[in-house]
Amino acid sequence: MRNRIFAVLAIAVLAGGSLAYGTYNFMQAGPAQGASIATQPVIVAAADLQIGTALKKEDLQVINFPQGAAPEGSFSQANDLVGRGLIVPMVKNEPVLAAKLASKEAGAGLPPVIPEGMRAVSVRVNEVVGVAGYVLPGNRVDVVATASPSESRSETTSKVVLSNVQVLTAGTRMEQGQDNNQPTQVTVVTLLVSPEQAERLALASTEGKIQLALRNPLDQGSPDTPGIRPAGLLGSKTAVATPAPRVAHARKPEARPQVDIAPAPAPAPSVEIIRGDKRSVEVIK
Repeated sequence: MRNRIFAVLAIAVLAGGSLAYGTYNFMQAGPAQGASIATQPVIVAAADLQIGTALKKEDLQVINFPQGAAPEGSFSQANDLVGRGLIVPMVKNEPVLAAKLASKEAGAGLPPVIPEGMRAVSVRVNEVVGVAGYVLPGNRVDVVATASPSESRSETTSKVVLSNVQVLTAGTRMEQGQDNNQPTQVTVVTLLVSPEQAERLALASTEGKIQLALRNPLDQGSPDTPGIRPAGLLGSKTAVATPAPRVAHARKPEARPQVDIAPAPAPAPSVEIIRGDKRSVEVIK
């Protein structure tokens, strides 16, 4: 009985050892098979890059992609990209594609990003106007202007003057202060507009105040709002100018032929006679 137990244990040990040895050999052969896969270099962003950035060597890095799996339009050498400008923002490890770059002749910065027929207009904003910092490049916004066509406060009107406008850049810059001539940090948002929209935006920012309204990127509507005045904001009926009443011109009377009227004859002389309580008039002939 004891010999039979020892035999079973010996067989189990041999079987386990054989299985472990086979597994070890398989694991050792795995990396060798993986190393044999062909790869190709692809240039990717080494950090988050903003729109208009002029690419430098430190902005780029190489990642090996499986052979044939590289995105179309990718690059394999960083020297081909140095000095090119980005027309879209990029995130770290995102492949740099030809469609994301400005032409070699266009250079870097904001100008290559502006499509033909469009203009880039920058406006100063604060934390409220800039929707508490949520306005970022690529967002869509409406521009609400508040101004008065006259000196009367009752005619002050708030109205959407631009709708579904793309934000190109949003950030801060240094400007000379008016009080102590010290540089101050201001927030600037650059919008992509047509020439006509650029005129409306310039007038709205100089004649009144502007406010940016952040939009859902899937909302492509452009509602035509009538605007609102202080009276309407408080629930009163907006005063409507009534036209002046029309005055009918009096017609001149038509000329009538003159008719000669004979004078009335003079009354005959008379005498009043009173007799007691009676009164009579006698005509003297």
